[in-house]
Formats: sequence, structure tokens, C-alpha cells
Amino acid sequence: MAESPVSRNYNAAVDFVDRHIAEGRADRIAVRCENRSYSYGEIAELMNRTGNSLKDLGVEMESRVVLLLYDSPQFVAAFFGAMKIGAVPVPVNTMLRCEDYAHLLNDSRARVLIVQEDLWRQIEQIRGRLDYLCQVVVVGTAKRDELEFDSWMAAGSAQLASAQTNEDDAAFWLYSSGSTGVPKGAVHLHHDMRYAMEHYARQVLELSEADTMFSAAKLFFAYGLGNGLYFPFGAGACSILYPGRPRPEAIFEIIHRERPTVFFGVPTLYASMLAVPNAERNYDLSSLRICVSAGEALPAELFKRWRQRFGTEILDGIGSTETLHIFISNRPGAVKPGSTGVPVPGYEAKLIDEQGAKVSRGEIGNLLIKGDSICSCYWNQHERTKQAIRGEWIVTGDKYYQDDDGYFWYCGRSDDMLKVGGIWVSPVEVESTLMQHPAVLEAAVVGEKDQDGMVKPKAYVVLLGGYAADEAMERELRIFVKDKIAPYKHPRWISFVSELPRTATGKTQRFKLRNATSATSGRETRS
Repeated sequence: MAESPVSRNYNAAVDFVDRHIAEGRADRIAVRCENRSYSYGEIAELMNRTGNSLKDLGVEMESRVVLLLYDSPQFVAAFFGAMKIGAVPVPVNTMLRCEDYAHLLNDSRARVLIVQEDLWRQIEQIRGRLDYLCQVVVVGTAKRDELEFDSWMAAGSAQLASAQTNEDDAAFWLYSSGSTGVPKGAVHLHHDMRYAMEHYARQVLELSEADTMFSAAKLFFAYGLGNGLYFPFGAGACSILYPGRPRPEAIFEIIHRERPTVFFGVPTLYASMLAVPNAERNYDLSSLRICVSAGEALPAELFKRWRQRFGTEILDGIGSTETLHIFISNRPGAVKPGSTGVPVPGYEAKLIDEQGAKVSRGEIGNLLIKGDSICSCYWNQHERTKQAIRGEWIVTGDKYYQDDDGYFWYCGRSDDMLKVGGIWVSPVEVESTLMQHPAVLEAAVVGEKDQDGMVKPKAYVVLLGGYAADEAMERELRIFVKDKIAPYKHPRWISFVSELPRTATGKTQRFKLRNATSATSGRETRS
């Protein structure tokens, strides 16, 4: 096990917030949000008042506090305020349904919910089904028996001693996206954020207090939580928070106006930003020294188009809720377009076959990761914890191969791989090839059975504006793929769609495409 970067007696809120006050950075801007700036000193006061107000509600060490909040100073104050008193903040997705919130609140047994007013109005109908919830704090206008965040927080003292936590205490939970079933609560410890900060943010991104960071991925995601909160706070830098939806034009406007040096996005957002006409002339992106992508593999074609139009590299990487942040990444000036990169310092990666033996270079295997930011367990999920965490290693569920230079190449999730004519086919390879065609904005490939019951690749394609979704384009794309990769991998059917189904984190929901009716399919052609 790697040596921990923190001491045994440790509270992450003290490290990421109070330390800056002690070291003379109280007046430094920590957060910019909706045309207002907040210094580290102001954030520390908001954190302390929120922590004291939580204590006044009877919140104790290890008590869970669910945060259903947009990216905002209130999120920052509630997250660190809960952590400072030894409680456990649980940020949750703001785009779920009532049934999802009922599960998350009951599973976490949170007695306090801090929630955006409009989101609470959507879910208050289920309050009678929330077995443990005692108090709701609303960011906005309260009705009935809720508390209003601003006045509730302001009543708390601005002085707060931290709880006597240590590096191995539970600090916060993050629920998995639930793409493979009911969301699981990944329990992260106080030292996890510092570990990810020192190994990825410091050594790969080379963050410093001179940086200004902007993440389109929201704070309730593991990816966004690092990008927009503990990375900038760990470096003494500035974070730009945006509570709105990450629409391409809005993201361009923020970069143009706020001048961040580091931008974090996901492949689908980069694709939609590239589809904005004349963006390179209408928006100034010259402040960016680096861009980052995660959540799904970044196709080489997107990397090339972005660098050509905006002059900045996109560092693709892979992380997970369970590992907290990125553990394999490309490096500035050493990007292999289409690859995920090499292991981040402090992390080890290995590829194994179905029997658990290491595979050879160039051979596809199951990816396992070792690093000290891996969650301690899934809450109340003993069997799933044992299946996923094997000693110091975690099974990611991803298929990869490693080239002769040590770079890792994503092949898909284990359950997304296709066997065509007895040979494994990576949907990611076919998708990346389709995207090399100038007409293609996005593509997703799944398996579908032909009239003989044999599985063949089927592609769902989003075209750029100005191209016709007709039979001629279908033929052109099939020929294009057959000319670039092994012919047996080419899609036998192509369906043109306006958009691909995605999770809130931007990952393609291939299971929805697999379940799509055959009426949306293109015509079958034989090789």
C-alpha cells in the first residue's frame, strides 16, 4: 500500500479550507459563481456556520447528510461543513426521479436533507415514504416545516472546532450511477481527496494556485467533485461554479468571460461544442492551458478536431466513483489520440483474463486498479464489495489492451463486447472509425442478431448538420469502415438518430440501444 500523504489525525475540511486561512490566503478568491466572487475566508465562514447549524439540528459524527444541490457556494459550505464536524455528506444527482431519491435517502438513512427549492418541490410528495428523514433545509423559500438555508446557516457561529477525525474515518459517500443496477453508496475516507489531489491533479495536471478551473461535470459526480472542488481547494486555486445545464453555447460563454486555465468536460460535450458554427471565431479560449476529458473514451477524431480548431490538447483519462478520480491518463505533450494514456503516479493497473492470469501486451483483458483513493466499501453491500474489491485491487468492469509503449486502449465495458464470427469486436473501435468520417458527429455500436440468429454490429449515428441521413450515406459509412478496419467489424445496420441516450455523466446507454425496436434499424447487408 502506498504511503498516505496525510497524517493519522486528519480532517479533510481543515486541510482543504482552514489551511488556506492559516497560511495567509484568506483574501484569495476561491469560488466565482454567477457574477459573484467568494474568498477563502468567506468560504471558511460559510463552512463553519453550516457545520454549527448542522450540529444544532442534532447531526453527530458519522451521521449522513444528503446534499441535493446545484453547483454553488451552498454546496461547498454544506459539503465541507458536514465533514468538519465529522458527519458524512452524501452529494446526489440533481437529475433523478422521485423513486431514485426515495431509495438514496432511505439507503443512506440521512436524517437531514439540504436541497434546492425547485428540486424539493418535485420530491416532497414522497416525504411520507422517507423512513429516516427528520429535517429539510431548502436553498430558497421554505414552506411548511422546512428551514431556509440562508437564515438557518447565518444563525450558526462563525467559529467551529473540527471533529477528532483521522485519515481513515468515513468522509463522504458517492453513489454509483446505477448503470449496472441499483446505485451503490461508495464510502470514501478523509484521506482519499488528498491522495487524488497529490497524484493526479498535482503530478499530471501540474495544478498551482495560479490556476482557475472550470468543470462542466457537476459536483455531485466523482469527476466533477475533484475538478470543481477539492482540486482547486487543494492547490489554493480558484473554481468557477455554474449551476445551470452544460449547454455548449453556455460553456463557451463562461470560458470566454471567466478565462479559466483548466477545463473539464466529457466526450459528448466536446462533440456538441465542436458542432457550434464559428465557435473558434466567436469565443476566445486562449486562456486554456489544458482540457481534460473523462466519463467515456474520447475518440481520436474529437481530439484532433478540437486541437485543430482551438489549439489546446484534451487529456483523456479514466476514473470511477469507486476510485474517486482519474487513475489512467494521457500527459501534456505526450497524448496518443484515442488512447486513455498510462497509469497516474500512485496507481497501478493490470489486465487479466477470465481465469485471473495476466494477459500479454496487445491482448484484451479485464482492467484492475490499485491506489489508495479506492473506496473502503459499498455501504451495506457486503457481497458486491467482495466482488469488486479484491485486496488492494478493484475490478473496474472495463476491457482494455496495452500497447508496446505502455498506453492503455479502451475496448468497452465487459458486457458491451461483441463476439462476431467467434472473434471479439470492440464497439469503441468501430465507433471511433465511424467518427473519422467527416459527416459523423457521434456513434454508438451494439450487437444485434441477423436473420440466422448470429450477432453482428449495429451502429447508431448522429450526423453533423448538412448531411443527409439516407441510404447513400448508409452505404458510404459501411464502406468507409470496411476500408479502415477488419471487414468483419463493419456495422451491418446503421440507424441515423438525432441524439444518443446517455447517463447523467455523459456515458452512452448502450443497453437502451440494444433494447430499441428493430423498426429503427437500417437495412441488413451481407459482407
